Amino acid sequence: MYYTIKETVAALKSGETTSEKLVRSSIDTFTADQKSEKPLNAFLEIYDDALEAAKAADAEISAARTNGTIDKLFAEKPLLGVPFANKDNISSKGHRLTCSSKILEGYVAPYNATVVARLVEKGAIPLGRCNQDEFAMGSSTEYSIYGPTRNPINRDYVSGGSSGGSTAAVAANQALFGLGTETGGSVRLPASYCGIYGLKPTYGVLSRWGVVAYGSSLDQVGILGHTPEDIALPLSLMSGVDFYDDTSADLPDSDKLANLSAYKDFSSLKIAVPKQFEEAKGLDGDVKKVFDDTKKWFSGKGAKIDSVDLPVLDASIAAYYVIALSEAASNLSRFDGIRYGHRVDNGAGYDQLYVDTRSEGFGPEVKRRIIIGNYVLSEQFSGDTYKKGMSVRARIQREVAALFENYDIILCPVCPTPAFKLGEKYDDPLAMYLSDLYTVFVNLARIPSISVPAGVSKDGLPIGIQFAGKMFSEAKILQLAQAWEEEHKGCGIPVKEGK
Repeated sequence: MYYTIKETVAALKSGETTSEKLVRSSIDTFTADQKSEKPLNAFLEIYDDALEAAKAADAEISAARTNGTIDKLFAEKPLLGVPFANKDNISSKGHRLTCSSKILEGYVAPYNATVVARLVEKGAIPLGRCNQDEFAMGSSTEYSIYGPTRNPINRDYVSGGSSGGSTAAVAANQALFGLGTETGGSVRLPASYCGIYGLKPTYGVLSRWGVVAYGSSLDQVGILGHTPEDIALPLSLMSGVDFYDDTSADLPDSDKLANLSAYKDFSSLKIAVPKQFEEAKGLDGDVKKVFDDTKKWFSGKGAKIDSVDLPVLDASIAAYYVIALSEAASNLSRFDGIRYGHRVDNGAGYDQLYVDTRSEGFGPEVKRRIIIGNYVLSEQFSGDTYKKGMSVRARIQREVAALFENYDIILCPVCPTPAFKLGEKYDDPLAMYLSDLYTVFVNLARIPSISVPAGVSKDGLPIGIQFAGKMFSEAKILQLAQAWEEEHKGCGIPVKEGK
């Protein structure tokens, strides 16, 4: 098993391995894991055409090796033959897409999402569909019709969510890198829980075309990998303006991502640590220690760290859930049993079909969020609460942007605690929502942030710390993460075998 894209590409070029071997290895691991006592449940299925795509990649590589054009081939297709994990809400043409919900049972994607299409164009192979919280609503991947995804480090614990399947697949070395989605922390949170790197890019850098919407003004595709390099290369290939997504944007400095270098100039680095996060109730002692150790590492390299006051952050969770749930209620209205997916028709007319289909098709957490979202948008409030949430969001954007006029990054934990046990918070939605305490401000401010595996708890569970930068500063935060990786070798490769 090769653990990084760089190692894998070198092995493919030299003939030490083949893409077919890589895919077969993943299939064998997936099949064996399904039969284990505590299945990881990261992949829901391996795509039936993954092997054929691998064989086609091997034929290209073999021909180029014979012709002496192997370097030219990989310059054109830098991910040729490299398989990746795909979240169950990102369209992959000809494959099932269910958002881990009964209401999309049997739905097959008719086209590739832009992010998938761009990876395929550069030679990458969609390996399979990964588990998630239903419609990406959750922080533990327990709200899935397929059952929970377990944490590869300790299978009695959650993997985090909503992108817990893609994350666990990468952390357990079932895939080299993975795609997830973020609305309020759904890539960084599982990355922290499972001990790998997870990037949430600037809003718009990765197209949302072909990604099932939750909260459209917040949603963003994210990337999971063993190293910052494994995130930087796919990001450079997927980013940029997309005709089909009016919110998409080009990424400056993307040329620095293909061959990522470590950050060097720490003496001029200025870091902000919000007081609101340092003083937040519920911060676990192990997380605080790892956070303090991370600050010492930066200080030891000459960076300047200041504690800053951003009172508006206290309103971030409330603003986030008002906006996200309002937009979710609107986005999910299209799932009506008439156009596609699950359908319950008792012959009582369209209104009853609509009610019966949605009552049976949606799970409890999705219903809860639809009800709250519609209540917020109801005539009783005339949208005032949503407008207030947007007003708070605009203030967060302004104050965070002003902060970045004097500082390079914001440093804070990813989550107040390490991973929790399966079932511990399943019936306590408020406790589950507070898992996003440190992550949602990033989505509201539309800035990039990366979760870095920075330590472990006394129980051996990973703890992540996030580096958040100003809009379009992906290159800088990835370079900082690479500097961390080079001094903490292998911190993003947590397990070789699931326990």
